Amino acid sequence: MELWNATDLEGKPSWPSSNCTVDTSYRFTFYQVSYSVIFLLGLATNSLALRRLCTSSCSVSSTAVYMASLSFADMFFVISLPMRIYYYHQKARAWSRTEDLTSWIPGAAFCQVTFILKYISLYGGIFFLVCIAVDRYFAVVHPLSPNLRRQRVARIVSGGIWCVVLGLSVSLPLLRLAASHQNRPCLLDPSSLRHRTFILVSLSLVLGSFLLPTLILLYSYCRVLSVLRKSRHRCRSQRRNRRQTLKIIYWVLGVYLLCFLPYHVNLLGYTLTHMKLLPHCGLAKLTKTVHPVVLSLASFNCCLNPLIYYFSSSLVHRETSGGGGSSIQCQGG
Repeated sequence: MELWNATDLEGKPSWPSSNCTVDTSYRFTFYQVSYSVIFLLGLATNSLALRRLCTSSCSVSSTAVYMASLSFADMFFVISLPMRIYYYHQKARAWSRTEDLTSWIPGAAFCQVTFILKYISLYGGIFFLVCIAVDRYFAVVHPLSPNLRRQRVARIVSGGIWCVVLGLSVSLPLLRLAASHQNRPCLLDPSSLRHRTFILVSLSLVLGSFLLPTLILLYSYCRVLSVLRKSRHRCRSQRRNRRQTLKIIYWVLGVYLLCFLPYHVNLLGYTLTHMKLLPHCGLAKLTKTVHPVVLSLASFNCCLNPLIYYFSSSLVHRETSGGGGSSIQCQGG
């Protein structure tokens, strides 16, 4: 997800000095290769996870509801990847033929669809990973409140998250389209006052959609780890649930920090330096160079998310919480 395509603007360098320019033509081939790999892996892993979640003979837990929503959000992005691969293929051809990247500019519908699906995956992934963290928080820290972990509550929460994600995913591309030139719907110019306003508003929404969930996730897992360190369970089932909870925590934290933190940190530096709000040539060159890498890394989360389910599947289908309301036991057993 780019807030704008400054590197695609012909004859509009971000810095007046040529010493601050950097060659990022590698990004076209890099995106085609990385998105092809992500498409194949993401399609396979999320299809398997959804198949197992939807066909399981066990009753569905709150954790499974959030994981299913997470896989659906990832699938939205996966199905958009062929369009993005085609986009960068055309850009690579334009670069090799004329070095004029504006010789092929996709239409408004193309931009809106690809950006909407990208936002759904990115922020759907963030929000549903946080839902899994909060679910673990109530399971461990407040085990005597089973009503908060009922399947019905999880479905209502998931529905609310989908409304927020869809609202954010649709509003940002529409704002982008309204700000862009009619004949260049995919391009924004950071030197334009109108476009700068859009970029800063979008940056605030994007960073807010990352920072607030991050604080919730870290608080939830810090409390969970604190309780687990103090507990001295002797029951085999309790020890098994403790191990499965730790697996979920480590995988969610690993995926979250590996995929989303580098992207958002780089996005902040990338935007501020290229809008001249932070005039630092070295930082501008660095953020521009690594931007394709961290963007692909953020996209790779759709391949890693199913691993959270695979490594915690026994807890998802066998966990039993007190009060009976949120028990997850196989039917007939």
